[in-house]
Amino acid sequence: MARGTILGTGSFLPTNRVTNFDLEKLVDTTDEWITTRTGIRCRYIAGPGEETSMLAAEAARRAMAQAGVEAEEIGMIVVGTISSEMTMPSSACLVQKEIGAVNAFAFDLSAACSGFIYGLDLADKQIQANPDLKVLVIGAENLSARINWQDRNTCVLFGDGAGAAVVGAAENGRGIMASKLFSDGRLWDLLSMGPAPSQNPYINLSSDDSGPFDASLLGHTRPHQGSYIKMVGREVFKNAVRAMEDSIAKALSATGLSGSDIDLVIPHQANIRILQCLGERIGIPQEKIYINIHKYGNTSAATVPIALDEANREGRLREGDLVLMCAFGGGFTWGSVILRW
Repeated sequence: MARGTILGTGSFLPTNRVTNFDLEKLVDTTDEWITTRTGIRCRYIAGPGEETSMLAAEAARRAMAQAGVEAEEIGMIVVGTISSEMTMPSSACLVQKEIGAVNAFAFDLSAACSGFIYGLDLADKQIQANPDLKVLVIGAENLSARINWQDRNTCVLFGDGAGAAVVGAAENGRGIMASKLFSDGRLWDLLSMGPAPSQNPYINLSSDDSGPFDASLLGHTRPHQGSYIKMVGREVFKNAVRAMEDSIAKALSATGLSGSDIDLVIPHQANIRILQCLGERIGIPQEKIYINIHKYGNTSAATVPIALDEANREGRLREGDLVLMCAFGGGFTWGSVILRW
């Protein structure tokens, strides 16, 4: 039976880099408070024209270039996102247009921070049914458009960005060995976001009108009721660690592997304390856990593919390596994927 494998990766970050010191001007917080509690030092915020689909399309181009795959070869595009610029059409259809993937069918997948993991599982199943299929799996977010910039508990956490992978049929034992996906809608109110206009005033400006980026202007937005991310942080933390640990255990059991067999863990980049606690719970040393939250913050569905692309381009992944990816997000949704690189 064919298995899906990652043929190439790509990522893209928007223009504006926002540090913790910038956020000190918006809310009652400090660089030291943010860094010690979250591990985040900076994040990137979308500017003029940098909509979710644009970030996703650029990440897709880079993944296709690395894979040596032309747009016409792509048969399916799935974008994991909770911050598409439009309800209809999907970001995936806009990506299809931008990259010229005329032979693909395209749709968005709403699983919050787990979107890329869900997308990989779906791509693998499609490839098992059609081994000739090549799939673009993308995680892309403009969370700056969905943040209450007066809420210090959430505005310090999130950033914008996109990551992508080209998935095709495996050769020589490579590919996805197991994936375990879960959700629990009963706990939806611990991490939620309603529909609404953008909270980032920069995205809708033209390049001529924007002028120099000034992070302090983000604090002038007035959130619409329900339009922004709401989170009960302490409860999310507890559920995230417990849920990811359980999904990892089930994925390892399905493959007959143990934690010591894993060469690299690429987890959702939500909070440095979650990542440290998770490593202790699953018995995998910190040096095997890829961490880049300090550079980008929490980009939701984009965190895993951005980290995957960085690890790939840094040479952290070698052929035959066993790679574990896991995520947890609003819904609640969570899951794990184990693949042989």
